[in-house]
Amino acid sequence: MKTGFVTSPLFARHDTGPAHPERAERVAAIERELERSGLLAELDGATAPEAAPDTAKLVHAADYVDAVQRAIARGARVLDEGDTRVSADSWRAGLAATGGALLAVEHVLLGEWKNAFVATRPPGHHAEHAEAMGFCFFNHVAIAAAHLRAKGVARVAIVDFDVHHGNGTQHLFERDPAVFYASLHQWPLYPGSGLAHERGLGDGEGATLNCPLPPRAGDVEWLAAFDDEVLPALDRFRPQFVLVSAGFDAHADDPLSQTELSDGAYRHLTHGLVDLARRHAKGRLVSLLEGGYDLGALARCARIHVEELTGGNTVPEQFFTR
Repeated sequence: MKTGFVTSPLFARHDTGPAHPERAERVAAIERELERSGLLAELDGATAPEAAPDTAKLVHAADYVDAVQRAIARGARVLDEGDTRVSADSWRAGLAATGGALLAVEHVLLGEWKNAFVATRPPGHHAEHAEAMGFCFFNHVAIAAAHLRAKGVARVAIVDFDVHHGNGTQHLFERDPAVFYASLHQWPLYPGSGLAHERGLGDGEGATLNCPLPPRAGDVEWLAAFDDEVLPALDRFRPQFVLVSAGFDAHADDPLSQTELSDGAYRHLTHGLVDLARRHAKGRLVSLLEGGYDLGALARCARIHVEELTGGNTVPEQFFTR
């Protein structure tokens, strides 16, 4: 089986303006790097279909979804206090991003792909139940998790290594013991949530794990938290499917954070998650693009991420020791 790669021309038509960090060139840079490296030819490519609008209502309030559609249709160019910018085609792009996530999940569930990467745009992990935030208006990874639960998958893990805490994803599942949310992120940093004491609520207490790391932290600190906190917790949870919010904005070159990860850190993170999925989930893993705003670092690290998904890269054992 191959690794799936999902994208859509609609992602480029979500026009945020030339000065916005979350811009169309991000996905184009990833696609160019995958083609330049020869990796694209090894993947099973697919075009994301547009999800039905009601699909977003798996996790979002119905009146919120309808309000987003109306706002974009009447020409709105921003959905929140200023950073979640939209254009005439953003509604269709958002549905395609959700549709791409669900397409990937279905192919992996059916055993047609061993795993998949979706070049999701717009991103999603900040979107709350009824609020657009942080460049996001539909929470694609959360919708995918809700879809998996509806299909009978008993335990779903969401691992988020975007440098910004995925507030929306955490809040959508913090009372649900069947969805484990683990996040590595810089703190303090937007959106200001994700402290270590946030461990879930009610029946979901203990199914949230936050690893906030200080500015200027790098590979040693992040990979120690991943190896010593995140992976053991996920081993105890024993997920039957692994979803990844893959943000590449903790890289040292990224303009929106002060975290200092190297390219190699993303190989380590991905290798660990692929191995986790093999141990507990029959290898079933789908990764969705979140952040990453330096085009060079984003393209390189996304290519490394996909290399590890394919299993085509041999990494020296010593790379994974500290």
